[in-house]
Amino acid sequence: MSTDEKQKVISYIDELKNEAVELMKAIVPIKALGPTNGGTGEAEKAEFLKDYLKTLGITDIKEYPAPDPRVPGGMRPNLVAKLPGKSSRTVWILGHLDVVPEGDLSKWDTDPFEAVVKGDQIFGRGTEDNNHAIVTGCMTAKAFLDLGIKPNYTLGLVFVADEETGSKYGLEYLLENHPNLFGENDLIIVPDAGEPDSSMIEVAEKSILWVKFKTIGKQTHASMPEKGINAFRAASHLVVALEELGKIFDKKDPIFDPPQSTFEPTRKEANVPNINTIPGDDIFYFDARILPDYDIDEVLDKMRTIADKIEKEFNVKIELSKEQYEQAAPATDPNAPVVQALKVAIKEIYNVDAKPMGIGGGTVAAIFRRKGFPAAVWSTIDDMAHEPNEYDRISNIINDTKVFAHVCMQEV
Repeated sequence: MSTDEKQKVISYIDELKNEAVELMKAIVPIKALGPTNGGTGEAEKAEFLKDYLKTLGITDIKEYPAPDPRVPGGMRPNLVAKLPGKSSRTVWILGHLDVVPEGDLSKWDTDPFEAVVKGDQIFGRGTEDNNHAIVTGCMTAKAFLDLGIKPNYTLGLVFVADEETGSKYGLEYLLENHPNLFGENDLIIVPDAGEPDSSMIEVAEKSILWVKFKTIGKQTHASMPEKGINAFRAASHLVVALEELGKIFDKKDPIFDPPQSTFEPTRKEANVPNINTIPGDDIFYFDARILPDYDIDEVLDKMRTIADKIEKEFNVKIELSKEQYEQAAPATDPNAPVVQALKVAIKEIYNVDAKPMGIGGGTVAAIFRRKGFPAAVWSTIDDMAHEPNEYDRISNIINDTKVFAHVCMQEV
Protein backbone atom coordinates (compact mmCIF):
# COMPACT_ATOMS: atom_id res chain seq x y z
CA MET A 1 0.00 0.00 0.00
CA SER A 2 1.39 3.38 -0.98
CA THR A 3 2.12 6.16 1.49
CA ASP A 4 -0.47 8.31 -0.29
CA GLU A 5 -3.18 5.70 0.23
CA LYS A 6 -2.30 5.37 3.90
CA GLN A 7 -2.47 9.10 4.42
CA LYS A 8 -5.71 9.30 2.49
CA VAL A 9 -7.34 6.77 4.84
CA ILE A 10 -6.02 8.45 7.98
CA SER A 11 -7.17 11.89 6.82
CA TYR A 12 -10.58 10.61 5.78
CA ILE A 13 -11.28 9.22 9.25
CA ASP A 14 -11.46 12.82 10.53
CA GLU A 15 -14.51 13.24 8.31
CA LEU A 16 -16.29 10.36 10.03
CA LYS A 17 -16.85 12.25 13.28
CA ASN A 18 -20.56 12.87 12.67
CA GLU A 19 -21.09 9.30 11.48
CA ALA A 20 -19.43 7.95 14.64
CA VAL A 21 -21.62 10.13 16.85
CA GLU A 22 -24.79 9.09 15.01
CA LEU A 23 -23.92 5.42 15.38
CA MET A 24 -23.35 5.93 19.11
CA LYS A 25 -26.67 7.76 19.37
CA ALA A 26 -28.37 4.83 17.67
CA ILE A 27 -27.00 2.03 19.84
CA VAL A 28 -26.92 3.60 23.33
CA PRO A 29 -30.77 3.58 23.62
CA ILE A 30 -30.84 -0.16 22.90
CA LYS A 31 -30.81 -1.53 26.44
CA ALA A 32 -28.58 -4.54 25.89
CA LEU A 33 -28.63 -6.07 29.35
CA GLY A 34 -28.03 -9.77 29.84
CA PRO A 35 -30.55 -11.81 31.84
CA THR A 36 -28.23 -11.97 34.84
CA ASN A 37 -28.49 -8.18 34.95
CA GLY A 38 -32.26 -8.22 34.62
CA GLY A 39 -32.43 -7.70 30.85
CA THR A 40 -33.61 -9.59 27.80
CA GLY A 41 -30.24 -9.90 26.07
CA GLU A 42 -28.47 -8.28 23.15
CA ALA A 43 -30.54 -9.47 20.17
CA GLU A 44 -31.99 -6.05 19.24
CA LYS A 45 -28.58 -4.41 19.28
CA ALA A 46 -27.01 -7.20 17.25
CA GLU A 47 -29.79 -6.99 14.67
CA PHE A 48 -29.29 -3.24 14.34
CA LEU A 49 -25.54 -3.63 13.89
CA LYS A 50 -25.96 -6.42 11.36
CA ASP A 51 -28.13 -4.11 9.24
CA TYR A 52 -25.71 -1.22 9.77
CA LEU A 53 -22.74 -3.28 8.60
CA LYS A 54 -24.67 -4.15 5.46
CA THR A 55 -25.25 -0.45 4.74
CA LEU A 56 -21.49 0.06 4.93
CA GLY A 57 -21.05 -2.48 2.17
CA ILE A 58 -19.85 -5.47 4.19
CA THR A 59 -21.20 -8.66 2.68
CA ASP A 60 -19.39 -11.27 4.78
CA ILE A 61 -21.47 -11.24 7.97
CA LYS A 62 -22.08 -14.41 9.95
CA GLU A 63 -24.09 -15.08 13.11
CA TYR A 64 -23.09 -17.56 15.77
CA PRO A 65 -25.95 -17.58 18.30
CA ALA A 66 -25.44 -19.26 21.65
CA PRO A 67 -28.44 -21.07 23.17
CA ASP A 68 -29.76 -19.42 26.33
CA PRO A 69 -33.34 -20.24 27.39
CA ARG A 70 -33.48 -17.19 29.69
CA VAL A 71 -33.88 -14.69 26.81
CA PRO A 72 -36.68 -14.22 24.25
CA GLY A 73 -35.95 -16.44 21.28
CA GLY A 74 -33.62 -18.58 23.36
CA MET A 75 -30.42 -17.31 21.73
CA ARG A 76 -27.65 -14.84 22.57
CA PRO A 77 -26.12 -13.15 19.50
CA ASN A 78 -22.51 -13.20 18.33
CA LEU A 79 -21.70 -11.37 15.09
CA VAL A 80 -18.60 -11.83 12.95
CA ALA A 81 -18.00 -9.59 9.93
CA LYS A 82 -15.00 -9.50 7.60
CA LEU A 83 -13.70 -6.99 5.11
CA PRO A 84 -11.25 -8.75 2.76
CA GLY A 85 -7.73 -7.39 2.57
CA LYS A 86 -4.79 -8.18 0.32
CA SER A 87 -3.90 -10.97 2.75
CA SER A 88 -6.21 -13.42 4.50
CA ARG A 89 -4.27 -12.75 7.68
CA THR A 90 -6.74 -10.83 9.80
CA VAL A 91 -6.70 -7.91 12.21
CA TRP A 92 -9.57 -8.59 14.61
CA ILE A 93 -11.32 -5.89 16.63
CA LEU A 94 -13.53 -7.35 19.33
CA GLY A 95 -16.31 -5.45 21.07
CA HIS A 96 -19.02 -6.69 23.40
CA LEU A 97 -22.68 -5.95 22.86
CA ASP A 98 -23.90 -6.05 26.45
CA VAL A 99 -23.73 -3.22 28.96
CA VAL A 100 -24.27 -3.02 32.71
CA PRO A 101 -27.37 -1.54 34.37
CA GLU A 102 -27.55 2.21 34.93
CA GLY A 103 -27.47 1.96 38.72
CA ASP A 104 -28.71 4.88 40.83
CA LEU A 105 -30.51 7.21 38.41
CA SER A 106 -30.16 10.13 40.83
CA LYS A 107 -26.42 10.13 40.16
CA TRP A 108 -26.90 10.69 36.41
CA ASP A 109 -27.10 14.17 34.92
CA THR A 110 -28.65 12.80 31.71
CA ASP A 111 -30.80 9.83 30.69
CA PRO A 112 -28.32 6.91 30.78
CA PHE A 113 -29.93 5.33 27.74
CA GLU A 114 -29.76 8.40 25.58
CA ALA A 115 -26.45 9.43 24.01
CA VAL A 116 -25.96 13.10 24.90
CA VAL A 117 -23.12 15.12 23.34
CA LYS A 118 -21.44 17.82 25.41
CA GLY A 119 -18.41 19.18 23.62
CA ASP A 120 -15.97 16.33 23.02
CA GLN A 121 -17.82 14.00 25.38
CA ILE A 122 -20.70 11.73 24.56
CA PHE A 123 -22.58 10.52 27.65
CA GLY A 124 -24.63 7.37 28.12
CA ARG A 125 -24.45 3.88 29.53
CA GLY A 126 -22.13 1.76 27.43
CA THR A 127 -20.54 4.63 25.51
CA GLU A 128 -17.09 3.65 26.75
CA ASP A 129 -17.83 0.08 27.81
CA ASN A 130 -17.93 -1.18 25.13
CA ASN A 131 -19.55 0.84 22.34
CA HIS A 132 -16.15 2.49 21.92
CA ALA A 133 -14.89 -0.77 20.43
CA ILE A 134 -17.98 -1.28 18.29
CA VAL A 135 -17.96 2.23 16.85
CA THR A 136 -14.20 2.33 16.19
CA GLY A 137 -14.39 -1.05 14.49
CA CYS A 138 -17.26 0.07 12.26
CA MET A 139 -15.56 3.37 11.40
CA THR A 140 -12.36 1.52 10.46
CA ALA A 141 -14.31 -0.59 7.99
CA LYS A 142 -16.24 2.42 6.68
CA ALA A 143 -13.05 4.35 5.91
CA PHE A 144 -11.70 1.60 3.66
CA LEU A 145 -15.05 0.93 2.02
CA ASP A 146 -15.88 4.59 1.34
CA LEU A 147 -12.48 5.16 -0.27
CA GLY A 148 -12.42 1.87 -2.15
CA ILE A 149 -9.01 1.06 -0.66
CA LYS A 150 -8.21 -2.53 0.25
CA PRO A 151 -6.13 -2.86 3.44
CA ASN A 152 -3.10 -5.12 3.57
CA TYR A 153 -4.71 -7.21 6.30
CA THR A 154 -8.27 -8.51 6.25
CA LEU A 155 -10.31 -6.63 8.85
CA GLY A 156 -12.45 -8.73 11.16
CA LEU A 157 -15.10 -7.36 13.50
CA VAL A 158 -16.42 -9.51 16.34
CA PHE A 159 -19.36 -8.31 18.43
CA VAL A 160 -20.07 -10.75 21.26
CA ALA A 161 -22.69 -11.23 23.96
CA ASP A 162 -22.34 -11.78 27.69
CA GLU A 163 -18.99 -10.13 28.43
CA GLU A 164 -20.32 -8.38 31.52
CA THR A 165 -21.49 -11.60 33.16
CA GLY A 166 -18.88 -14.20 32.30
CA SER A 167 -18.75 -14.66 28.47
CA LYS A 168 -20.25 -18.16 28.58
CA TYR A 169 -22.62 -17.15 25.77
CA GLY A 170 -20.11 -14.89 24.03
CA LEU A 171 -16.44 -15.36 23.32
CA GLU A 172 -16.17 -18.60 25.28
CA TYR A 173 -18.97 -20.04 23.17
CA LEU A 174 -17.29 -18.91 19.93
CA LEU A 175 -13.91 -20.38 20.79
CA GLU A 176 -15.37 -23.65 22.04
CA ASN A 177 -17.78 -24.22 19.16
CA HIS A 178 -16.11 -22.38 16.27
CA PRO A 179 -12.38 -22.61 17.01
CA ASN A 180 -11.34 -22.09 13.38
CA LEU A 181 -12.69 -18.54 13.21
CA PHE A 182 -9.34 -17.16 14.31
CA GLY A 183 -5.95 -17.99 12.83
CA GLU A 184 -2.78 -18.47 14.84
CA ASN A 185 -1.10 -15.63 12.93
CA ASP A 186 -3.99 -13.19 13.21
CA LEU A 187 -3.67 -9.95 15.17
CA ILE A 188 -6.36 -9.76 17.87
CA ILE A 189 -7.17 -6.41 19.48
CA VAL A 190 -9.62 -6.04 22.37
CA PRO A 191 -10.45 -2.33 22.96
CA ASP A 192 -11.84 -2.88 26.46
CA ALA A 193 -9.25 -1.25 28.71
CA GLY A 194 -6.77 1.56 28.37
CA GLU A 195 -5.44 4.86 29.62
CA PRO A 196 -6.36 8.47 28.79
CA ASP A 197 -2.88 9.00 27.32
CA SER A 198 -3.03 5.87 25.08
CA SER A 199 0.14 4.53 26.71
CA MET A 200 -0.96 1.09 27.95
CA ILE A 201 -1.08 -2.06 25.83
CA GLU A 202 -2.43 -4.72 28.19
CA VAL A 203 -0.68 -8.05 27.69
CA ALA A 204 -1.19 -9.79 31.05
CA GLU A 205 -3.73 -10.09 33.84
CA LYS A 206 -3.54 -11.18 37.43
CA SER A 207 -5.46 -14.14 38.79
CA ILE A 208 -8.71 -13.19 40.49
CA LEU A 209 -9.87 -14.75 43.75
CA TRP A 210 -12.96 -13.55 45.61
CA VAL A 211 -13.65 -15.31 48.89
CA LYS A 212 -16.58 -15.17 51.29
CA PHE A 213 -15.65 -15.62 54.96
CA LYS A 214 -18.46 -16.63 57.30
CA THR A 215 -17.58 -16.61 60.99
CA ILE A 216 -19.99 -18.52 63.25
CA GLY A 217 -20.08 -17.88 67.00
CA LYS A 218 -22.97 -17.65 69.44
CA GLN A 219 -25.44 -14.79 69.69
CA THR A 220 -26.26 -13.33 73.08
CA HIS A 221 -27.25 -10.13 74.89
CA ALA A 222 -24.46 -7.56 74.88
CA SER A 223 -24.74 -7.14 78.64
CA MET A 224 -23.73 -10.79 79.16
CA PRO A 225 -20.91 -11.38 76.64
CA GLU A 226 -19.58 -14.38 78.57
CA LYS A 227 -22.68 -16.35 77.47
CA GLY A 228 -21.95 -15.90 73.79
CA ILE A 229 -19.12 -15.96 71.25
CA ASN A 230 -18.68 -12.69 69.38
CA ALA A 231 -18.39 -13.59 65.69
CA PHE A 232 -17.74 -9.96 64.77
CA ARG A 233 -14.68 -9.74 67.05
CA ALA A 234 -13.25 -12.99 65.66
CA ALA A 235 -13.89 -11.86 62.09
CA SER A 236 -12.17 -8.55 62.78
CA HIS A 237 -9.07 -10.38 63.98
CA LEU A 238 -9.27 -12.57 60.90
CA VAL A 239 -9.27 -9.51 58.61
CA VAL A 240 -6.09 -8.28 60.29
CA ALA A 241 -4.48 -11.73 60.25
CA LEU A 242 -5.07 -12.03 56.51
CA GLU A 243 -2.65 -9.14 55.99
CA GLU A 244 0.01 -11.83 56.32
CA LEU A 245 -0.84 -12.92 52.76
CA GLY A 246 0.97 -9.91 51.33
CA LYS A 247 4.14 -10.92 53.15
CA ILE A 248 3.93 -14.55 52.07
CA PHE A 249 3.09 -13.93 48.41
CA ASP A 250 5.47 -11.02 48.03
CA LYS A 251 6.91 -11.36 44.52
CA LYS A 252 6.90 -8.29 42.30
CA ASP A 253 6.58 -8.01 38.54
CA PRO A 254 7.20 -4.53 37.09
CA ILE A 255 4.95 -5.21 34.10
CA PHE A 256 2.00 -4.84 36.48
CA ASP A 257 0.74 -1.75 38.27
CA PRO A 258 0.76 -2.29 41.20
CA PRO A 259 3.64 -4.74 40.74
CA GLN A 260 2.64 -7.08 43.58
CA SER A 261 -0.34 -9.24 44.43
CA THR A 262 -3.07 -7.43 46.35
CA PHE A 263 -5.28 -8.80 49.13
CA GLU A 264 -8.17 -6.57 50.19
CA PRO A 265 -11.18 -7.00 52.48
CA THR A 266 -14.11 -5.38 50.69
CA ARG A 267 -17.78 -6.05 51.24
CA LYS A 268 -19.21 -6.47 54.75
CA GLU A 269 -22.67 -7.90 55.35
CA ALA A 270 -24.87 -6.62 58.20
CA ASN A 271 -24.90 -8.92 61.21
CA VAL A 272 -27.36 -7.85 63.94
CA PRO A 273 -29.74 -4.90 63.48
CA ASN A 274 -29.46 -3.59 67.04
CA ILE A 275 -26.55 -2.34 69.16
CA ASN A 276 -27.21 -4.43 72.28
CA THR A 277 -26.83 -7.88 70.70
CA ILE A 278 -23.55 -9.72 70.25
CA PRO A 279 -23.61 -11.22 66.75
CA GLY A 280 -23.43 -14.96 66.35
CA ASP A 281 -22.63 -14.75 62.63
CA ASP A 282 -20.45 -12.37 60.65
CA ILE A 283 -19.76 -12.30 56.94
CA PHE A 284 -17.19 -10.38 54.93
CA TYR A 285 -15.63 -10.74 51.50
CA PHE A 286 -12.09 -10.61 50.22
CA ASP A 287 -10.78 -9.57 46.80
CA ALA A 288 -7.35 -10.93 45.87
CA ARG A 289 -5.55 -10.08 42.62
CA ILE A 290 -2.66 -12.50 42.39
CA LEU A 291 0.45 -12.48 40.20
CA PRO A 292 0.46 -15.33 37.66
CA ASP A 293 3.54 -16.76 39.42
CA TYR A 294 1.29 -18.18 42.12
CA ASP A 295 -1.33 -20.88 41.97
CA ILE A 296 -4.65 -19.71 43.38
CA ASP A 297 -4.95 -22.90 45.43
CA GLU A 298 -1.75 -21.96 47.29
CA VAL A 299 -3.42 -18.73 48.37
CA LEU A 300 -6.63 -20.52 49.37
CA ASP A 301 -4.67 -23.02 51.44
CA LYS A 302 -2.89 -20.22 53.29
CA MET A 303 -6.23 -18.43 53.90
CA ARG A 304 -7.55 -21.65 55.41
CA THR A 305 -4.49 -21.99 57.64
CA ILE A 306 -4.91 -18.43 58.93
CA ALA A 307 -8.64 -19.02 59.49
CA ASP A 308 -7.87 -22.22 61.43
CA LYS A 309 -5.72 -20.24 63.89
CA ILE A 310 -8.53 -17.72 64.45
CA GLU A 311 -11.01 -20.57 64.97
CA LYS A 312 -8.90 -22.01 67.78
CA GLU A 313 -8.16 -18.65 69.39
CA PHE A 314 -11.79 -17.47 69.50
CA ASN A 315 -13.68 -20.79 69.60
CA VAL A 316 -15.58 -20.01 66.39
CA LYS A 317 -16.17 -21.82 63.14
CA ILE A 318 -15.05 -20.12 59.92
CA GLU A 319 -16.38 -21.15 56.52
CA LEU A 320 -14.64 -20.12 53.29
CA SER A 321 -16.40 -20.16 49.94
CA LYS A 322 -15.18 -19.07 46.52
CA GLU A 323 -17.19 -16.30 44.89
CA GLN A 324 -14.86 -15.98 41.90
CA TYR A 325 -11.90 -18.16 40.99
CA GLU A 326 -9.95 -17.41 37.85
CA GLN A 327 -6.36 -18.47 37.36
CA ALA A 328 -4.46 -16.01 35.19
CA ALA A 329 -4.09 -16.87 31.52
CA PRO A 330 -0.62 -17.03 29.97
CA ALA A 331 0.59 -13.54 29.15
CA THR A 332 0.85 -12.26 25.59
CA ASP A 333 4.51 -11.90 24.63
CA PRO A 334 5.40 -8.18 24.58
CA ASN A 335 7.15 -8.89 21.28
CA ALA A 336 4.08 -10.49 19.70
CA PRO A 337 3.17 -9.06 16.26
CA VAL A 338 -0.08 -7.51 17.52
CA VAL A 339 1.75 -5.64 20.28
CA GLN A 340 4.47 -4.41 17.96
CA ALA A 341 1.95 -3.33 15.31
CA LEU A 342 -0.02 -1.37 17.91
CA LYS A 343 3.12 0.32 19.20
CA VAL A 344 3.98 1.54 15.70
CA ALA A 345 0.45 2.77 15.03
CA ILE A 346 0.06 4.49 18.42
CA LYS A 347 3.37 6.28 17.94
CA GLU A 348 2.28 7.45 14.49
CA ILE A 349 -1.18 8.67 15.52
CA TYR A 350 -0.72 9.80 19.13
CA ASN A 351 3.05 10.31 19.24
CA VAL A 352 3.11 8.14 22.37
CA ASP A 353 5.52 5.33 23.18
CA ALA A 354 3.02 2.75 24.40
CA LYS A 355 4.23 0.09 26.81
CA PRO A 356 3.11 -3.52 27.29
CA MET A 357 1.65 -3.79 30.81
CA GLY A 358 -0.32 -6.08 33.07
CA ILE A 359 -3.51 -5.21 34.96
CA GLY A 360 -5.35 -6.48 38.00
CA GLY A 361 -8.73 -6.60 36.30
CA GLY A 362 -9.99 -9.17 33.87
CA THR A 363 -10.87 -8.89 30.17
CA VAL A 364 -11.97 -11.36 27.52
CA ALA A 365 -8.41 -11.29 26.20
CA ALA A 366 -7.74 -13.96 28.84
CA ILE A 367 -10.13 -16.28 26.99
CA PHE A 368 -8.13 -15.81 23.79
CA ARG A 369 -4.84 -16.34 25.61
CA ARG A 370 -5.98 -19.60 27.18
CA LYS A 371 -6.63 -20.87 23.67
CA GLY A 372 -3.17 -19.86 22.49
CA PHE A 373 -4.08 -16.57 20.76
CA PRO A 374 -1.80 -13.66 21.80
CA ALA A 375 -4.43 -10.94 22.13
CA ALA A 376 -3.65 -7.34 23.09
CA VAL A 377 -6.00 -5.00 24.93
CA TRP A 378 -5.76 -1.34 24.00
CA SER A 379 -7.88 1.78 23.67
CA THR A 380 -7.82 5.42 24.69
CA ILE A 381 -10.41 5.96 27.39
CA ASP A 382 -10.96 7.93 30.60
CA ASP A 383 -11.91 4.77 32.52
CA MET A 384 -15.58 5.63 33.07
CA ALA A 385 -16.89 2.06 32.76
CA HIS A 386 -19.83 1.21 35.07
CA GLU A 387 -19.87 4.72 36.57
CA PRO A 388 -22.78 7.15 36.59
CA ASN A 389 -22.38 9.75 33.83
CA GLU A 390 -20.29 7.31 31.81
CA TYR A 391 -18.91 8.97 28.71
CA ASP A 392 -16.58 8.44 25.79
CA ARG A 393 -14.52 11.12 24.07
CA ILE A 394 -15.34 11.65 20.41
CA SER A 395 -11.72 12.59 19.70
CA ASN A 396 -10.61 9.25 21.17
CA ILE A 397 -13.07 7.37 18.97
CA ILE A 398 -11.66 9.07 15.86
CA ASN A 399 -8.00 8.70 16.79
CA ASP A 400 -8.36 5.08 17.93
CA THR A 401 -10.02 4.37 14.60
CA LYS A 402 -6.92 5.80 12.93
CA VAL A 403 -4.74 3.46 14.99
CA PHE A 404 -6.76 0.40 13.94
CA ALA A 405 -6.69 1.47 10.30
CA HIS A 406 -2.95 1.99 10.56
CA VAL A 407 -2.47 -1.54 11.88
CA CYS A 408 -4.52 -2.88 8.96
CA MET A 409 -2.30 -0.99 6.50
CA GLN A 410 1.04 -2.20 7.89
CA GLU A 411 3.09 -4.75 6.00
CA VAL A 412 1.84 -8.29 6.50
